[in-house]
Amino acid sequence: MSASSIRNVTLEMSLKPFKVMNDDAIRAVCRELFRQWDALTRHADMVSVMLWIADGSEILDYRGDLDAEMEWGRYAGMANPFRAKPTWDPDNLALHSGIILYMDNPPAITYRWLRKIVALLKSVGGAMTGKPIRVGATFDPGDEFAISTFKYLRHPEVSLGATRGKATFVTCYGVLKQDQDVYAGFPHGIPEGTPFGAFFGRQCQHFLSDLGFDYIWFSNGFGFGLETWATTGVLYDGAAFNPAPAAETRDKIMNFWRTFRAECPHYRIETRGTNLITGVDLAADATPLADIYRGEFNMLPPPNSPWAAIDGDFGLELVGYLSRIAELPNDQEYPFRFYLHDPWWQNSPWTDRYESQPHDIYLPLALSRLNARGDVETPIDIQFLTVDNTWGEIPVKYPNEVIPHILKARDDGPDQVGPVVWVYPFDEYHQMVFGPQPRLDVVFFEDWLMRGAVNAGLPLSTVVSSKNLLSSVAARPGLYDGAVLLAPVPEVNPDLEKALLAHVARGGKVLLYGPATHASAALRQALNLRVTAPISGELALDVSVPGDALSHGRFQGVVNHRPLMCGGGMAEVLADPSDPHTRVAATAASGSESRVAALWRSEPAWGGGALGWVRGTNSNDYRPGERLLVPDNAAVYFRGELLLRWMLGALGWSVRVDKRTATTRDPVTCVARRRNAYYFSGYVPNASAALSLRLPQGAPLLVGHEAVAADGYATYHLPRAWHHECRVFVQQQAESQITCAEICPLERRELKRHLLVAGLLDATARFYTEPGYEPRVLLRTPDAEGRIPFNTSVPFQRGEDATGPYITIEGFTGDMMFTW
Repeated sequence: MSASSIRNVTLEMSLKPFKVMNDDAIRAVCRELFRQWDALTRHADMVSVMLWIADGSEILDYRGDLDAEMEWGRYAGMANPFRAKPTWDPDNLALHSGIILYMDNPPAITYRWLRKIVALLKSVGGAMTGKPIRVGATFDPGDEFAISTFKYLRHPEVSLGATRGKATFVTCYGVLKQDQDVYAGFPHGIPEGTPFGAFFGRQCQHFLSDLGFDYIWFSNGFGFGLETWATTGVLYDGAAFNPAPAAETRDKIMNFWRTFRAECPHYRIETRGTNLITGVDLAADATPLADIYRGEFNMLPPPNSPWAAIDGDFGLELVGYLSRIAELPNDQEYPFRFYLHDPWWQNSPWTDRYESQPHDIYLPLALSRLNARGDVETPIDIQFLTVDNTWGEIPVKYPNEVIPHILKARDDGPDQVGPVVWVYPFDEYHQMVFGPQPRLDVVFFEDWLMRGAVNAGLPLSTVVSSKNLLSSVAARPGLYDGAVLLAPVPEVNPDLEKALLAHVARGGKVLLYGPATHASAALRQALNLRVTAPISGELALDVSVPGDALSHGRFQGVVNHRPLMCGGGMAEVLADPSDPHTRVAATAASGSESRVAALWRSEPAWGGGALGWVRGTNSNDYRPGERLLVPDNAAVYFRGELLLRWMLGALGWSVRVDKRTATTRDPVTCVARRRNAYYFSGYVPNASAALSLRLPQGAPLLVGHEAVAADGYATYHLPRAWHHECRVFVQQQAESQITCAEICPLERRELKRHLLVAGLLDATARFYTEPGYEPRVLLRTPDAEGRIPFNTSVPFQRGEDATGPYITIEGFTGDMMFTW
């Protein structure tokens, strides 16, 4: 992937910058917009502008009269005034309190002026970029962006969602009552019982065609369920799971998509999706993502959620993103979206939420998916929410600062299978919700467990659906050699189980998670597990696998294992306690009753292969009124999600955090592969924490950093956001400070790059070569004039294994230069 492979760049904007309704003023705004983003759009095949006009009510209310004045999003903060003003804000200064206009006397905008804006965006943009320009319209189901009499006065019957309070979000499968108003698609009014999808689709067909739009965006989870921001939904109320309405709810959602498409058959649909994870959406809200993807609806799948900028929950963003791209509609492209400005609520995340730090660029752009052939796929649609701020300004500072990071992240983006591959049971989870033996609690639990594990530092970067794993292994049998396959315990797919065990048998590593109560006899035998009566509640936890180091206090020895949150109680014990090939990593006990919480096995016949398993505890609980589950206090309970990262270390991939207390937040880390190098990206919410890394081939040396090497680890103190290449790994037991730095190839015109590695003590260094270049290793031995500090070649050994080709220098002390 390179910057030149961008299919489309979408610049989202409101109408606020268009402060004067005349052609010259509109053209001036368009020129400034495309000028600011030229450094990025020049690399794209196409440029799109997505207009946040109102909240979609401009479509619902459209009568076909172009000279009618329309409602538009001219507000800062909450638009709809049906909430009581809070007592703490009597002067109406807060954006949530009441209606605030973004400027004095904002312009009146008619549909004809909107059509003019669309036309000028296309003509000015085409002339300035030389590329096709698309313009999209938007529909938001909520109450924030503009005043909507349709949603909240005339047709509240379709606002079934309680996302922002009772009856605040339009639900896609709502049914309209009769009215006598005139609409473009219903000139004689809406008949009683009209599905919202049919009404909205017909209105979109008229609106989009009459005004020159090219596509429609479904915002904030619209089209995907009832409560698309919240953990609860139709199937889960916070107290229990109820699978009974699953099939009916699925059919209602699919009926929306079909009735919409019957009325609006050709315009492309682009989607925001939910704030959550595929399995959570399934188990709580019966969201039939597989049916939507495979329904031939000409849709783009959702991008990464922007909510991590608001709540710092990057585990939820990354895991949700991976779960949604494991499968794709028609195996097509998928987008990445970055939260630059907010045109409604006074914040510009790049500066005031991200602190001008690019972690929410490098982390999601380090992710990739594998298709049915095993090809690595990355996003080729880049979207920006939004290019203008709440006050209608388009500050050039923001593209100037953000574009270089976008281009670098793409140039460094993955083109190889990542070191840890999440095998996501996309179809199996649908079967476990809609099939004859539903297990909603397990689906819910396993996705929440992964969210917590990534927040706890599990280095996840690649996803493959179980279906694509099977087909890609058949096509390319050695594709996953060298990678750790991370998967929930297979329950309904025996072929997946066989593929995972075959990976172990040929020397690979597999880490399973989740309850083994429904595992096959063969898998239980491979794990040396049997099932007995479950235990739950506050359990005494004994962990023997190496973990993180605390400078103050200790990790708690009690984990709160709630059956509802964790797919049942802990029921697994060793089948053969005397087995010499089993290593128990953690146990949990209630009184005299003890259960295995984590283990790994490695039999001699597996040729170095290993099979690990973590039962898993979702250390979160539901609290009424909270959209997301609330984490347990690490000062009181052990956070069960930590065990996944610690178990990964037992399999040779160790990411250790040295921090002050158990409550100190862990760094979030992604590791991708490109051109035979490793690229580490991370977010450090608490910079007092240190990150210690050791891979099977040694301690990674990040280009541009110093590390303290000791006991096989490289320890780093990293900033809030970081992204570094790694081609050198060292095996060294002695302690020393090691530098890995890029050095200019002065006086060496035949060479492309120099990497200085300084401070080695009796170390074995492995350098991963770049394809197409012959490596050299030089020593610091000045010539007579002292002009060339590295000019003596060092002999090396060549090697290649599942991780790629490399060269090795053994038993080295001092400084060396890798050149190519």
